[in-house]
Amino acid sequence: MREAAELTGMVIKSAPVGEYDKRLVVLTRERGKITAFARGAKRPGSSLMGPSRPFAFGTFKVFEGRESYSLQSAQITRYFEEVAGEIETSCYGQYFLEVADYYTRENLDGSGMLLLVYQSLRALMNPNIPNPLVQRVFELKAMVLNGEYTPKPPVEVCDSAAYAWEYVIFSPLEKLYTFAVTEEVFGEFEKCVKINKSRYIDREFHSLEILRCLGEKGRSLHS
Repeated sequence: MREAAELTGMVIKSAPVGEYDKRLVVLTRERGKITAFARGAKRPGSSLMGPSRPFAFGTFKVFEGRESYSLQSAQITRYFEEVAGEIETSCYGQYFLEVADYYTRENLDGSGMLLLVYQSLRALMNPNIPNPLVQRVFELKAMVLNGEYTPKPPVEVCDSAAYAWEYVIFSPLEKLYTFAVTEEVFGEFEKCVKINKSRYIDREFHSLEILRCLGEKGRSLHS
């Protein structure tokens, strides 16, 4: 076992192992996606209980083993309780974590995707930015980080939708959620993102299925 390493990252997946342990997938800035075991994280009073939750962001002190890491301690700077505590925003947030898990690999630079997830979770907490817009911006930028996009929209759209597309592609991650669009422009922008997704992403995501069910339930209650 090597010396301990301190990695900046976010827990994107957490699953119980045995009676007291957890298996974590952590997206880190330095080493991409890693698997880490949190021994005793389910024991009452364990210092690893909080850091083993999805969305936990901070510095993780880990020991590297042959096939995985062992989590020794963590300094969590943000838990994103506001996202996790409400069912709709939690589903959007979980979707972002699923996409991050889909795209990232171990020992490859994870800094871009980590920052994108972080900024997108913050955007979910902003009441001035509609969640569907956050979703589509996140999806497009995630594909951009993976090199799966076209510089121009895939179909002809109005100038404002074309500007939104190009803004998301070329803007720095820190400035990603600093624009607003009308409902009509969003419809065209969303259509383009869906077309791009159909070309490059070959799987379904569980969190989106839950979001669709929530939307259908809401519509039936108001019909």
